[in-house]
This record gives sequence, structure tokens and C-alpha cells, in this order.
Amino acid sequence: MIAAHPVIDEEDVRLAFGKLNPNRYRVLPVLVAVTNTSPRTVRLEKMKVEYSPLGARPIESIPPQEVPYLHGPDKPKVKMNPLPIPSSKKNPLAVWEIEGRAFAAKMLPPGESASGFFYFQADHRTQATVFVNGLREAASGEELFYFEIPIPESPGRISSKP
Repeated sequence: MIAAHPVIDEEDVRLAFGKLNPNRYRVLPVLVAVTNTSPRTVRLEKMKVEYSPLGARPIESIPPQEVPYLHGPDKPKVKMNPLPIPSSKKNPLAVWEIEGRAFAAKMLPPGESASGFFYFQADHRTQATVFVNGLREAASGEELFYFEIPIPESPGRISSKP
């Protein structure tokens, strides 16, 4: 079983990323949760996730290590003193939360769950779909189903309540 939720609500973004809002830099975080309901172990290392707005071609996820390079630091400001001393701001996307909260599971034993973020260089649009493939049975290497997860027009908030 797989679920996907784009994190666009201000409160959810704050809970996941603190002061950083990746959406401001056109980076859409999508929380993906996978539960292995089969009696066999599933390999997730080749899992591929794509985000597809209605009527547009799918957008591949960006490796979390590359997210900080999507938006470089601001232009340095040079004060006009006898000795010009540049002062530059830190890249806002270079925070530990981006990589630390990314989906990292490589194997999923029976009955276990894993979750984390996939990042897309896109704005959230209504009626989008998340495509997931590349899940394989660990013993045989056989590819499992292809998942197509429709995102509701208004995804709402993430809740830990059932």
C-alpha cells in the first residue's frame, strides 16, 4: 500500500522543515508512505517517483542531495569601505531537513512501513497524480505493481489521527 501527500499547508511545512518553506523556491515536497502488506520483503532501492500535474508530462523527483543546488545563495553585498568585505547569505535550501527527511528506505520487510519526502522542481497544481514504480520482490527480483496515486484538488493537512 502506498500513499502520497504534497506538503503545501503552512503548518505542515513548518512541522517538517522548520523555518524553511521549500515551496517558496519552487521545490514541492511530497510525503510518500509505503506499507508492505505482502508476506515477502520488498526492495525499494530502485523506486522511482514522478509528479504529474493534469495535462502535463510527469516530473521526476530530484535527489535530496541536489535540492540545495536548485537555488544558489543570494548575490553577495559589498559594503563600500576602504576594504570591500563581501557578506553573503547562506543558501536557504542547504539545511539538514531536506536530506534528513527524504525517503531513504532500501528494503521493507513484511508488515513494516517506511516514509519520507521526494522533492520536485514544480509548483503544486490541482488534480495532479503521483506515479510510483520500481518496487521489486527481494527474493525473485520480480517488479511489483505500478502505482498511480491521484492527489485531491485540495489535499488538506497531514494528520496522525486515523
